[in-house]
Amino acid sequence: MPNWPHAPIHKLTEAGAYMITGGTLYKRHYFNSAERLTLLHDMLLDLAQEFEWQLEAWSVFTNHYHFVGQSPQDPSTLSIMVNKLHSETARFLNELDHTPGRQIWCNFWDSHITYERSYLARLQYVHNNALHHQLVIRPTDYRWCSAAWFEQVASPAFQKVLASFKTDKLRVIDDYVPSKLE
Repeated sequence: MPNWPHAPIHKLTEAGAYMITGGTLYKRHYFNSAERLTLLHDMLLDLAQEFEWQLEAWSVFTNHYHFVGQSPQDPSTLSIMVNKLHSETARFLNELDHTPGRQIWCNFWDSHITYERSYLARLQYVHNNALHHQLVIRPTDYRWCSAAWFEQVASPAFQKVLASFKTDKLRVIDDYVPSKLE
């Protein structure tokens, strides 16, 4: 009998919309300061641009992140992009903490989104994830997510449509409990 795989299988064969969740090893709060959250946030946005992933929603926390994005023609670049995000942020944190070789990240999970309603619900979920984790009263108050950006760039009509989508029945890997910053 074959061993159960230790990592999810990434079937990145079709271009389109994807939702990604990445988490730290043992759900530890490695990104527990504004400086560290900003590093992860900015590196995610920079690498998405470098690898031509068009992010439409993102949220970064002390022990995990989510994003929804449109892939380039070759969606297999996602694995390379996420591996680079994980290795570069781990290297930075390990230098900062004087812990060479420490493993920071566990893995990432991806979902190819093929239904419009599912796509819209996931956009809503990610924009509002800081509220879901009770870190803020309004999602736009959390600086490491896309909620404020979305409020500025999306039309009021689209914002209203998105706000109408319920997210309580979504099956999203999100059993992380991020910590509030002191």
